[in-house]
Amino acid sequence: MEKKEISKLRRRIKSLQNKLQYLGPVMRGSVVMLGPKNKLKRIFFSLNKDGKTRMIYLGKKREAKAKEYSHNYKKLLAIVEEMTDINMTLIKENAAE
Repeated sequence: MEKKEISKLRRRIKSLQNKLQYLGPVMRGSVVMLGPKNKLKRIFFSLNKDGKTRMIYLGKKREAKAKEYSHNYKKLLAIVEEMTDINMTLIKENAAE
């Protein structure tokens, strides 16, 4: 791998690290609507932890914030995955800092 390519990958890592600092609050889990068919649905935040599903009632007031936090978590995962791919490439090339 050329030094130019290695330099480009290192810049991308720095860019991804910078994105992490502006990500905001994160929560692993999903916003779900539960309730009888054709009836009033209730909004919950669902999380599977230690093999158990945990749920908290959100209601309309907290739904947007929970969705934002969950979305931030998905962004975090995407960033970590890309960083992992780049770092694996750099390690293979013995170009890690």
